[in-house]
Amino acid sequence: MVKLKPLVLMMACVSGYSISHAAEAPVVVESDSSSQESNVTALETIRIVASADASANGLMEAFAGGQVATGGRVGVFGNQKNLDNPFSLTSYTNQYIQERQAKSVGDVLQADPSVRLAKGFGNFQETYFIRGFVLASDDTSYNGLYGILPRQYIPTELFERVEVFKGASAFLNGAMPGGSGIGGSVNLVPKRAANEPLKRVTAGTDFNGGYLSSDVSERFGENDQYGVRVNTAYHGGGTEVDKEDNSLGLASIALDYRGDQLRISGDLGYNNNRLKENRPSLRLTNAVTSVPSASQYADYHGQSWTYSNEEDVFGSYRAEYDFNDAVTAYAAYGFRVSEEAGVYSSQQLSNTETGAASLSASTILRKDKNHTGEVGVKTKFNTGALSHNVVLSGSMYRADKRYSYGYATGVADNFYNPIYTNASNINQWRGSKGTYPKANVATLRSVALGDNISALDDRLTVMLGARYQEVDQDVYSYGTYLYNINKDKVTPALGISYKITPELAVYGNYVEALVQGDGLLDSSTGNYYVADPFVSKQKEIGLKYENGAIGGGLNYFNTERRKAAVNTAGSAQLTDAKNIHQGIEFNAYGQLTDAVRILGGATWIDTEQKETYQGLFDGNQVIGVPEFQANVEADWKLPVPQDVSINGRVVYTGTQYANNANTLKLNDWTRVDVGANYKTQINQVPTVINFGITNLFDKEYWASASTNDYTYLTLAQPRTFTLSASFDF
Repeated sequence: MVKLKPLVLMMACVSGYSISHAAEAPVVVESDSSSQESNVTALETIRIVASADASANGLMEAFAGGQVATGGRVGVFGNQKNLDNPFSLTSYTNQYIQERQAKSVGDVLQADPSVRLAKGFGNFQETYFIRGFVLASDDTSYNGLYGILPRQYIPTELFERVEVFKGASAFLNGAMPGGSGIGGSVNLVPKRAANEPLKRVTAGTDFNGGYLSSDVSERFGENDQYGVRVNTAYHGGGTEVDKEDNSLGLASIALDYRGDQLRISGDLGYNNNRLKENRPSLRLTNAVTSVPSASQYADYHGQSWTYSNEEDVFGSYRAEYDFNDAVTAYAAYGFRVSEEAGVYSSQQLSNTETGAASLSASTILRKDKNHTGEVGVKTKFNTGALSHNVVLSGSMYRADKRYSYGYATGVADNFYNPIYTNASNINQWRGSKGTYPKANVATLRSVALGDNISALDDRLTVMLGARYQEVDQDVYSYGTYLYNINKDKVTPALGISYKITPELAVYGNYVEALVQGDGLLDSSTGNYYVADPFVSKQKEIGLKYENGAIGGGLNYFNTERRKAAVNTAGSAQLTDAKNIHQGIEFNAYGQLTDAVRILGGATWIDTEQKETYQGLFDGNQVIGVPEFQANVEADWKLPVPQDVSINGRVVYTGTQYANNANTLKLNDWTRVDVGANYKTQINQVPTVINFGITNLFDKEYWASASTNDYTYLTLAQPRTFTLSASFDF
């Protein structure tokens, strides 16, 4: 793997030509001469408007308080205001990302009451649960294109905003390549050069490791039609977890052209993420009869020979051309080439009382090549009192996955007295050692036709359409061809939104989606299987409210998802089971007063398993889904001459089952985070200082229970102090 030297990155950062955060960030300027007597410079915030992609309108405006936007991307229909679209969407701004010192997509999603996080699939991949359904980080989209960003961990330096779309979105965005995202999707808005130049350097630490980043942008040309933005960053050092060592280096460049009719944008990036001796999740076998103590596991650390390295080169390009005021054509292309290597280990607990366990060791050598693209045409016209925005779009995605799998015979271990070995002793392989045999070649094709209809002075909005989808997969078991899966389907979508008043809207939607089947490892043979694609169905109704200062929503949803079942021995069964998730969501955001901002909400979810293997789990709740979860967050600008704000967040997650049989249950937990922000000037350089404490009371708890029916208990992040300073030169 190509290694990007930390020294090179650090030199680039110090030179002032690399990364931090985006153009929405507050820029502090001198104001109000009355404060000079106290030798304090009062500051005001200037918002720099940036174009997010090749669209004519750029970013949606920030809502009051600046933490979320007034709308976001609604698939093929482009940016839509919250009150005008019949779906549930929250767009977290770059201002919020900076203020909370978020380092990854997962850190940003900590703010959302419908989302919870886990470490997935036996490694250290970030995994998100939206409405109780898993969303893998490699199913995150970038400017509407799936599968092109780093697969396991996505740093915040790469994007401007995080848009969380709740509910099925296959009609709007096409099918996700990994088959996840039934409960929702995440789209990352790329950074673009703003109207004003930006030269920002940020340095930060968690007092175990540190990072240095920079963000530089400039527009040029006769009418500032050309833009360039360069981001680089280096993160390195330890963590609050004993023995852990992480490093990350990245560099990205974004170019754009804004003409009267033609708009073009492109991104090219490099990411190198390396982990060493990270504490793994705890695997529970089917023999476990009680949940072990999280406090006991808090002292456990990773084996000295464990690591995970990921290296990615990725890019995206988008163009949009206005033939006239009514007709616009667009095209986009994206790619990712990745190489991964890692040696992983976990304790597999079989008896909580005695602590009897097995120490596993495995390695996966993996290469991915993803290519995706879309073309489309949009047109506007009227038929009587109806205004139409019609979109015809075609998309294609192709992924070539290759990997070999090595493992060692399990070694006897004990949960209460863990062993630490000198070597992994991996001596068994599926696929030849050091090779990359084929695992899966998937091609997804789709054509969508939709109409966004407005009537009654834009009080009524109707989104309707259908998408033809085809899933074509060649499935291999470590280079040996097994079978082909090919299925196509036309799935409909309908959404209606009606403004009862200019501030209050009622909405509803019904969406079907063709989704790739689960990938499962048959533990008895070592073969990897993929279940057939299936159709997921979603129904949702709700209310939205925005008065310019306070916004929020209340909705009910019902979603069903078919999945491959797992029998009591842990082997894959290529029969279909069904999970039903229904619930109520509430969220609120905005500016309570000139000094107080709020963000938060709550989610109630009722789940049920149906048609399980031999009916073993019929009627049981779904593993790893809390019945209730809530976030409450506030920011208070202190009544002092200095520009100082303090913030706090309380996160509550209710009990959740840790196995499909519902015999194991995790305790509920509450986490408290606090922080502060200070805007000032140092030697005439606008400066923002951020301080935060995550898990203030250092609570030890199991944060999540599983991914894909396998019970992996993920321990909470310990109390962590963070400090950063951003300088605008």
